[in-house]
Amino acid sequence: MRENLIVRYATRREGLIAAAVLLIAVAGGLVGYLLAGRGGSPSPQAQGPSGGRVLYYYDPMVPQEHYDQPGLSSMGMQTIPKYADEGGEAAGVRVDPSAIQSLGIRTATAQVGAVGSSLDVAGTIDFNQRHVAIVQARSAGFVQRTYNRAPGDLLRPGAPIADLLVPEWAGAQREFLAVRRSGYASLANASEQRMRLLGMPENLIARVERTGRTSDVVTMSSPIGGAVQELDVRPGMTVSAGQTLAQVTSLGTVWLNAAVPEARAGEVRVGQTATADVAAFPGTPFSGRVVAILPTAQAESRTITVRVELSNFALRLRPGMFATVHLGQSARAALVVPSEAVIRTGKRTLVMLALPGGRFRPAEVEIGRESNGQTEILAGLGAGEKVVASGQFLLDSEASLSGIPARPLAGDKK
Repeated sequence: MRENLIVRYATRREGLIAAAVLLIAVAGGLVGYLLAGRGGSPSPQAQGPSGGRVLYYYDPMVPQEHYDQPGLSSMGMQTIPKYADEGGEAAGVRVDPSAIQSLGIRTATAQVGAVGSSLDVAGTIDFNQRHVAIVQARSAGFVQRTYNRAPGDLLRPGAPIADLLVPEWAGAQREFLAVRRSGYASLANASEQRMRLLGMPENLIARVERTGRTSDVVTMSSPIGGAVQELDVRPGMTVSAGQTLAQVTSLGTVWLNAAVPEARAGEVRVGQTATADVAAFPGTPFSGRVVAILPTAQAESRTITVRVELSNFALRLRPGMFATVHLGQSARAALVVPSEAVIRTGKRTLVMLALPGGRFRPAEVEIGRESNGQTEILAGLGAGEKVVASGQFLLDSEASLSGIPARPLAGDKK
């Protein structure tokens, strides 16, 4: 019984295998018939619509994938043909005209236009350190009176700061008056010179000579108008000769220290004009000029400090205010292309040329200034040539995979 079952199972298995072989043979014959009826399978040797031999089909989004016939790629995009004559240096990358729009390829023409330097940076207003007055005690004495001054106060020229009592001056003045009454002119001149050496101001000497009375109190005043930055006097304190009592800085002009990126520091020069917009006074530009470019760079921010001097007659500009500094120069004529057409690889700069017949080829260029969405072309491109302004990265990737070299800077532009 068991032996009969084994024989029956083996017979059934052989029948199934034979049926499978017959089915494969029939399917193979059917495919052969269909291919023969259509004139053969499509091959890389077929002719494309441009007359060139089609090597394969591919999707520009994934150019490493090759297909033997048109259809959809792994990205779900319609494939385009790759022709045999697209590998040459002169031909570049070929794109079917019907696919240019679907790939978002947009071109622009290189033309001569106006290029200006658009350099807007942040800055901080500071005191003009060239207009500083130091008020010092010229002789040792005592502070007899102060005038309720404090750091930060605004002073007019000649405003009093403190009254100093100098006992040594009284004896020198009495000696001068006695010698002058004696009638000895030479002795009187020597005594007057001694008063000067003691630090007595000329106006006080003239008053003693005019009135014939001694005066050992002198009022220390500010020689200029401005803000008190330092003040070190209090009633009753003792001061020594040469001691600084106060420091006053003028506000007639102020400095605007602008932080310019070091990559663009070469665009700034001493003497050029600048305009500042201050948040406290919207719509009121302040004009000045660059007076200095500091010799050191800020290591943290990689910026160069450019010093602009601004007039401040109305004293509206206060140190510590922030401002936007416009350091633009006058525009000049230059060959320009849209800035979005420029490809920066890190080692060189490229644009993708749009050639006749739907062909594209990279070209190396040298760029200059950038202004209002336009980039100056210094070399590598001629007026009237068309460049790709949108979709150029896909074309550049395809050119790299296909081994198409970029046109060098000294290459033929035809």
